Amino acid sequence: MDLLKSIFKGDKVIWIIFLVLCLISITEVFSAASTLTYKSGDHWGPITQHTILLSIGALIVVFVHNIPYKWFQALPYPLLLVSVVLLLFVMITGIVTGDRINGAARWMTFMGVQFQPSELAKMGVIMGTAVILSHGQDESGASPKAFKRIMIMTCIVCGLILPENYSTGVLLFGTVYLMMFIGRVQAKKLILLGGGLIGAVVLFVSFLLATPNDTLEKIPMGHRFTTVKARIVDFAYAKEVPAAKFDIDGDAQVAHARIAVATSHVIGKGPGNSVQRDFLSQAYSDFIYAIIIEELGLIGGIVVVFLYICLLIRVGRIAKKCDRTFPAFLVIGIALLLVTQALFNMMVAVGLAPVTGQPLPLISKGGTSTFINCAYIGMILSVSRYTSQLEEQKQHDAQISMQVEAAVADVASVQVQEEAEEPTSKLLNSDSEFN
Repeated sequence: MDLLKSIFKGDKVIWIIFLVLCLISITEVFSAASTLTYKSGDHWGPITQHTILLSIGALIVVFVHNIPYKWFQALPYPLLLVSVVLLLFVMITGIVTGDRINGAARWMTFMGVQFQPSELAKMGVIMGTAVILSHGQDESGASPKAFKRIMIMTCIVCGLILPENYSTGVLLFGTVYLMMFIGRVQAKKLILLGGGLIGAVVLFVSFLLATPNDTLEKIPMGHRFTTVKARIVDFAYAKEVPAAKFDIDGDAQVAHARIAVATSHVIGKGPGNSVQRDFLSQAYSDFIYAIIIEELGLIGGIVVVFLYICLLIRVGRIAKKCDRTFPAFLVIGIALLLVTQALFNMMVAVGLAPVTGQPLPLISKGGTSTFINCAYIGMILSVSRYTSQLEEQKQHDAQISMQVEAAVADVASVQVQEEAEEPTSKLLNSDSEFN
């Protein structure tokens, strides 16, 4: 028991949520990876690989959550530099060689390992935003320089991500926007920024709908325009079709995902009994939530949503206990990123949003995303360890204060009382206080 306590430190609820999501992931990926099993001819190969990746991810959680959170402040700028270089490399490679997967150059291979530089970039931007907001706080809110620096950093990274992955760029920018709102950036600037973004999106969508596909394909860096246009059209102009007349003539993945949801009922067909997994090429990734609902029913789907909501609420409580801004902004940004991405994935699976290609965090089969998401959980747990130590220290200070007050009850010593009222917990960090 003492051994487990020494390994699994930090918030117990976060640990439980992480482990439950991993168990759901192993169960559902094993079922949803039927297409990979068929192609490879190895029944245990895909799930063995996924289980190994999750095991490595769990080790990453254990390692990262033992790192003091203050060390994370030194990571954003090296991460951003490396990720920008890698994003440029992937983009240029895609242009020169034309080597793309599913029409997009998002992956690169290093020593036989395939990964997405955009995952590193997301981590760098979230951590960088937390650092800038924490250092730019005063009594009236975030300084104007903080807003400017965040915008420069985010626009550079999102500008490199967008040509190959629109959904990831939009997701990252939206998360940063929410972090700035929580970080008390001036409301006027956020309103102007939000209005400008909405106007830009409207103009972009209007341009796509009004321009023929042949013209779109000739635009430099516009190789994804026709794909985005097709997804918007399929979503916006989808019509209700009676079951007897239904015909899969559009996006087959969307159609089979909706069939999986529609045939699930309350308790589902049971683990391993999915039918639509054999027709969904991304059943183990982008559309795994549809398979979860098909096999575990509405109850299973609600449980998954509940786990992500609990993660967000629990992180909010951890942030509230912080007496410094950086750890609070860091965990809030991480939670917003994970939960927003999960929301995107689930909305696509049930037909409430256009296809985005976002995996379900900690559940979908993946490599880079699995490791990065586990590092995120480790960071949250690291901050929760800090808040637990902070509470213990405050309780210790209170006990010392009571003992000193009792000892000097008969001696009116102002100096002793002032020393007793000065809590040592305020000396833990150098960044600004969190209110």
